[in-house]
Amino acid sequence: MDEGTAPAAAGQDIAQMSFEEALAALEAIVQQLERGDVPLDQSISLYERGEALRAACQQRLDAAQARIESIVTGADGRVSGTRPFDTEG
Repeated sequence: MDEGTAPAAAGQDIAQMSFEEALAALEAIVQQLERGDVPLDQSISLYERGEALRAACQQRLDAAQARIESIVTGADGRVSGTRPFDTEG
């Protein structure tokens, strides 16, 4: 059926994966677990790897979000500049 799910990514170091590779590997794991035809021990290993992939993806998303600038408007509603996304004010 799904003979190509996560072959190369299964043992790949998560830190070396791009966001897209990590997300694809996570999706493959979710599909395997949802099928329900994986032995319990393998399911636990898959879940642990999936959690590590999820955390890595979330960390990269958080870092990207921190780099986004938001538009600052003045009291009159006009754009007055930009500021880093994570700056309060």
